[in-house]
Amino acid sequence: QVQLVESGGGLVQAGGSLRLSCVASGRTFSSYAMDWFRQAPGKEREFVAAIGRPGQIPYYADFVKGRFTISRVNAKNTVYLQMNNLKPDDTAVYYCAAGSSIYIRSKAAMDYWGKGTLVTVSS
Repeated sequence: QVQLVESGGGLVQAGGSLRLSCVASGRTFSSYAMDWFRQAPGKEREFVAAIGRPGQIPYYADFVKGRFTISRVNAKNTVYLQMNNLKPDDTAVYYCAAGSSIYIRSKAAMDYWGKGTLVTVSS
């Protein structure tokens, strides 16, 4: 079992930045690909970014390329999402998820989920 706990959400003005963190329990963190998804009010949960093992290139949704950066520190069982130049459309609950492969990024394929952290971007 892996438990995921997100933090770092909050209220920010458009153009601002936030860094989300997700801490995982368990000793197998490094074996998982880690993903961030988000769900805006009234919308489906959507993929944001994914990171795999060292040397693998992270993946990003087109709408965050150049603005968001995913990273991980396996020694701390933590994955981060640095979000810059935030826009009102980025307002959503952001979820951390653990999956078996960086190449499989559908929400149905994720093995574990956190409970999410709310990001609100004001205009």
